[in-house]
Amino acid sequence: MDRLDAMSVLLAAVESGSLSKASRTLRLPLATVSRKVAELEAHLSATLVIRSAKGLELTPAGRSYVAGAKAILEQLSEVERAAAGEYTEPKGDLVVTAPIMFGRLHVLPVVTRFLEAFPDVAVKLELTDRVTHFLDDQVDVALRIGDLPDSNLIATRLGSVRRVMCACPTYLATQGIPKTLEELAQHNVISFESVSAPTTWSFEAEGVPVNATFRARLCVNTIDAAIDAALAGAGLVRAVSYQVAELVRAQRLAVVLEGFEPSPRPVHLVYDRQNRLPLKLRAFVDFVVPRLRDRIAQATLG
Repeated sequence: MDRLDAMSVLLAAVESGSLSKASRTLRLPLATVSRKVAELEAHLSATLVIRSAKGLELTPAGRSYVAGAKAILEQLSEVERAAAGEYTEPKGDLVVTAPIMFGRLHVLPVVTRFLEAFPDVAVKLELTDRVTHFLDDQVDVALRIGDLPDSNLIATRLGSVRRVMCACPTYLATQGIPKTLEELAQHNVISFESVSAPTTWSFEAEGVPVNATFRARLCVNTIDAAIDAALAGAGLVRAVSYQVAELVRAQRLAVVLEGFEPSPRPVHLVYDRQNRLPLKLRAFVDFVVPRLRDRIAQATLG
């Protein structure tokens, strides 16, 4: 039995909450995961986990063993990173995630410049609008928009973005500029909901949350399509400021109902807390933070 391998499997099972989730995370058959945990328990002559319909529960022996195993694996990882030179010069691979449109417009240009400055580092940039998990998805750095839950992750604030309503000048010239939320019901609105069902959006009036309900004339499933429709004069679209900043500056779209915008949403660079950051990660953070702060500041339309 490879004890280090068995430790890794056990930790994955405990952290994910079940053997089946660990098998998916590790990309191993469930039978293999179960066998490795059983072999480890047989080697120790102790029960480490109790399996139930609700998942895994550590026994007192299991809690003690998992704490020690985690420390051993962290020390091993530290030794391997040091031997690979990750603490002497920036090199190695980084996995970075970001929301699709924000990543394409702002993260990708900064990442390409980072790669030019650090030729021994390779970056896998995953653009996705789902929330990724650092352990399950093996992520090193994530760009997150919105409030963050409490966690042990390190979060560096990059700025904030607005949720704005806008339309093309031609539409506003013919249909009028809405001054109140009630007027949305008389306008053509582009949404992501069903055109047959009422849509409710949240706004704020003097800091107090308010809702506006309307029926959309056009429903699409991507923000790119919604913005294209607004540019064609199909109606009002709601977008995040960075998604339309260039179009607003070029006067192809105009922002309306600014007095009813919800509070700006924060943007953070998030990465895992480690005793010693590999230089590739430290170099990435130091490089991208000031550049992304500048880009976000320019895209807030403030």
